[in-house]
Amino acid sequence: MDDNAPLLVIVDAANVVGSVPDGWWRDRRGAAERLRDRLAADGVPGRPGPVELVLVVEGAARGVASVPGVAVTDAPGSGDDHMVDLVARAGDRPVLVVTADRELRRRVAELGAEVAGPRTVRPAG
Repeated sequence: MDDNAPLLVIVDAANVVGSVPDGWWRDRRGAAERLRDRLAADGVPGRPGPVELVLVVEGAARGVASVPGVAVTDAPGSGDDHMVDLVARAGDRPVLVVTADRELRRRVAELGAEVAGPRTVRPAG
């Protein structure tokens, strides 16, 4: 593991946004933008030091712009497959994937990523 590289935090936007029933389904893109803005403002609580935040969006949320501190990437197909690919391409770098999706958690853990649930970046509300 490359201890000098900043932690790569990959956030499953659909899963995190969907973890709180606040009407997100009426405006998926807007919900992803609000999550992006919260990540830009708050980072990852409890994770001091430099982190690189990547928010993966899919479906109706595609097209959300990146902002300073948060890179937003559109999944070309399956968001899960895209996140697995991002983890695979990270090499020796430390990676944290934020999702509650059990199958995705299993897949990225097999590649050496740490996993955490949506509350890591979004308090229950």
